[in-house]
Amino acid sequence: MENVPALNGIDFSPEINMVRYLQKIRQYPILSQEEEYALAVKYQQTKDPEIAKVLVTSHLRLVVKVVSKYKGYGLSSAEMISEGNIGLLYAIEKFEPEKGFRFSTYALWWIKASVQKYILNSWSLVKIGTTAAQKKLFFNLRKIKNKLNLNDDREMSPSVLGNIAKSLDVSVQEVTDMNMRLKSHDGSLNTVIDSSSESGTEWMDFIADSKPNQEELLSYSETMKYRRNLFNKALVLLNKREKDILFKRRLYEKAVTLDDLSKTYGISKERVRQIELNSIKKIKKAVESYS
Repeated sequence: MENVPALNGIDFSPEINMVRYLQKIRQYPILSQEEEYALAVKYQQTKDPEIAKVLVTSHLRLVVKVVSKYKGYGLSSAEMISEGNIGLLYAIEKFEPEKGFRFSTYALWWIKASVQKYILNSWSLVKIGTTAAQKKLFFNLRKIKNKLNLNDDREMSPSVLGNIAKSLDVSVQEVTDMNMRLKSHDGSLNTVIDSSSESGTEWMDFIADSKPNQEELLSYSETMKYRRNLFNKALVLLNKREKDILFKRRLYEKAVTLDDLSKTYGISKERVRQIELNSIKKIKKAVESYS
C-alpha cells in the first residue's frame, strides 16, 4: 500500500478467529469529537504512527458495521473487514480536520469504497462493471428487489424493470443483464454439497487433479536417473571431438552452427554433420545394449 501509515500491533486479518477479533476491537475506546480533532491535527503535523493507531483502533467497529450491510453477496466477512480496514488507513492519511467534518463521516466513504471494490473484484469471475452507474446498479438492485418482495427467480415485469432503470439512471437492458448476473452468481468450489451430511464433501473434492501423484513423480525421477546413467555410460564410447560436436549441436540451449564447427575443426560442414549423426547412432546402440 502506498501513502498509508505503517501500524504495528494491530491484526487487520480477523480470518483466524472472528469472535475473538470482535471482542478485541470492543476494548478500544471511542473518541470524543474534541479528542478526534486534536489527534487528527497532531497526526497531520507529525505523521506519528502511534497517533494514527489510536485513530484507527477507535474506528474498527465502524468497519464491521459497514461490512454487515454487505453480507448478502456470499463473500467472507473477514476478508471484507480486512479490505475495509485498508480503506480506514487511507482515510487517516487523507483526512483534513480543519474542514470541520467528523473523521467517522470522512472514513465511511473510504471504507465503503474499499469493501465495494473487493466485492466487485471477487463476486464473479466475469467483470461486473466499471462505470459509476453500473456499480450503483450492482449494489442497489438487490436492495430494491427486497423492498418490492422480488426475492425469487421470476422475471420482472416490463413496468418494474422500467421503474428500476429510471430510479438508478440506467437502461432497462442494463437492469435485465445485471439481474441475470445476480441470479447466476459463480458458485464456490468450497460449497458443501449436502449440508445435512457430516462428511463435509465439497465440490472441490470431485475435481480431478491432472498433476502426477507422488508415486508417479518418484517413478519418473527414477526413470530419468536411469536414463541419465545409461547416457553417461554410452558417452565413454565417443572421442573428444565427437562429444564436443554432439553437445554443441544437440545439447546446448542454442545450437552451434555447422559452419562455426567446420571452422573450429578445419573440416567441411558435411563432415561435421556426419560426425554428429554417427555419434547419435553410437549412443543409441550402446544404450540399447545396456538396457
